[in-house]
Amino acid sequence: MLKEHMFNSLQQKPYSKEHVGITHLNPQYRVDLRSLSEKEYNKFVSINTVPDWSQLSWKKVGKPYEVTTYSKERKDWEEHNERTMDPHTSWTYFNKAFHEWFIKDVPEEKNKAKKHFVKSLRSFRPREIKHALSGIAQLQLWNYVHRIQDGIWDPRGKRALFEGLRLQKPRILFLGAAEGYEAMQLGAMYPGAEIVMVDYDEYCKTTRFAEFPETYPFLGENPRTGSWQVIYKDELNIEYIVDDVRNLDFGKEFDIVLSVGLLEHFPDEYKPEVADWHRRFLKDGGYAILTTPRNQIRSKLYYRVMADVMNHTYRELMTVEQMGLYMYESGFNILRHGYIKVHNGLVCQTR
Repeated sequence: MLKEHMFNSLQQKPYSKEHVGITHLNPQYRVDLRSLSEKEYNKFVSINTVPDWSQLSWKKVGKPYEVTTYSKERKDWEEHNERTMDPHTSWTYFNKAFHEWFIKDVPEEKNKAKKHFVKSLRSFRPREIKHALSGIAQLQLWNYVHRIQDGIWDPRGKRALFEGLRLQKPRILFLGAAEGYEAMQLGAMYPGAEIVMVDYDEYCKTTRFAEFPETYPFLGENPRTGSWQVIYKDELNIEYIVDDVRNLDFGKEFDIVLSVGLLEHFPDEYKPEVADWHRRFLKDGGYAILTTPRNQIRSKLYYRVMADVMNHTYRELMTVEQMGLYMYESGFNILRHGYIKVHNGLVCQTR
């Protein structure tokens, strides 16, 4: 029994301190336990490019790029219901579509897609051939962005953004948490953290978070030695709440209020309210941390090719200057800002 327990433990937690510094591909995602050297740092993250936020204006930075290529699911829903898809429904569709891609065995799916394409060629039906080609293109792009480049989770870039906060055993509130990746990375970096995740789509709690791989290793800090250690999901203190952010009854009790890919889903008239959600729950001296997808050619291509997976909701692509200006005008000081692989990042405090 003891040997069986030890074997199961190794299967569930296959990485330990001796694996720090390695990276390799799993069928669904990349494991990356590398840390950034000083030489590598600027290759992955550029920090603090704006010397004075008070000198920026919208005339200088322009407005974000709005993604207007919507998914077929959304267009079909709107045609059937004869109205614009409401935000709650759009998030439900998006979360299910996105999660289905996260759990794909990508090499296996690529082989299937190639066989389907060869079969479609024999049919001499242009529509079937086009559909098969589209499937291959999506898989190739997903494989590159998520598995090869690790651009969605981007553990090294996210750790560079999150590092150096003067906190011990912080309380972390994650707004629009989805599967909760970034809060878990923060919790690994700041030992003893208490994490509260919030999303108003129950699917995020029951499926996206629940099915986040127990074997995924987060690189964190050993509080006794100050050296790196490997942390797993079940070793973190996490509470998951399904509710609308506007209904939360927390006071100013969190050291960090975090959002990832939230601000860009709201048109300008709602952005001050979104900024206020971060302020509302922060302790004095606490940190608001936000990321948004970058406005770059690669991102535009990604959201066009992956439209049926990604584009159910209102979405913008921003520069870090645009993102920071929204928060600065909403009463935040920008302590740290920069961009990593495919995201902008801010660390802010209220003025």
